[in-house]
Amino acid sequence: MYIDEMRWFVVLAETGHMTDAAAKLNISQPTLSRALARLERQVGAPLFDRLHRRIQLNACGRIMLEHSRRGLAEMRGASERIAALRDPDSGTVRLAFVRSVASWLVPDLLRRFRSEAPRVQFDLREGAGHEVADLLETGEVDLAITGPRPDGDQFGWHTLTTLRLCLAVPHDHPFAHRRRISLAEAADESFIVATDPFMLRAVTHELWAAEGINPPIAFEATWLPTMEGLVAAGLGVAVVPTPPPNRAEPMASYIPLSNPQAKSRVGLAWARKRDISPAARRFATFTKKAIPN
Repeated sequence: MYIDEMRWFVVLAETGHMTDAAAKLNISQPTLSRALARLERQVGAPLFDRLHRRIQLNACGRIMLEHSRRGLAEMRGASERIAALRDPDSGTVRLAFVRSVASWLVPDLLRRFRSEAPRVQFDLREGAGHEVADLLETGEVDLAITGPRPDGDQFGWHTLTTLRLCLAVPHDHPFAHRRRISLAEAADESFIVATDPFMLRAVTHELWAAEGINPPIAFEATWLPTMEGLVAAGLGVAVVPTPPPNRAEPMASYIPLSNPQAKSRVGLAWARKRDISPAARRFATFTKKAIPN
């Protein structure tokens, strides 16, 4: 399989539509159709189920997608390592990170690192914890700033910070002026929660279970700013990481939780058995020294 065909297949799998994929790749639809036919002949099986105007990966296609992504990641890594050998002060760091640290921790680390390595480039990917872990596992990124620690012995880990969780309430809520609060006291409140399988959803349920409560859920959301906006609108309360002062929703109040488990560690993660580019190793070393355990 040629590299171009592998890349085309991944785009086709992600779009699920021949015309859309061809437009995204800037090639003709017949060219893409012929490439897919060649690939299916090579593997000896169809990779998609045809559903009217759309296509959907079948079991064989899902296997091919997993290995194609890994193969493309390996080829990118090889190119970057060769480039770094030719010019050790350059190279690219492929970094994924969770949204809860996107506005403060990650920008600060990048700013400090670029002051000592201005020619190193970054390929940044932002997502939820489970998405970031998938990117790291498949080799699509070299490093991840995520939390909590990904499951499995295949990942290395260096703790960077501990996020304290709080209860976000509308600014005119009876709890708004409390200095601390236990989740048990909010058992009768309607909650706004993260959509499953976001890690904050699991953490919230664990905190409820520890308190022996099961509050009603008013809304589910995929973004922290959305959750906080719904709280500000008076539509419920939410368990969220305590925001930096300049990032807080002005119409919400954030009350520290007294529950001992109300915290989540964020750290730098990497795949132990995967060799990464010199630029990525340099950034990892810098990060560990900049924020020691």
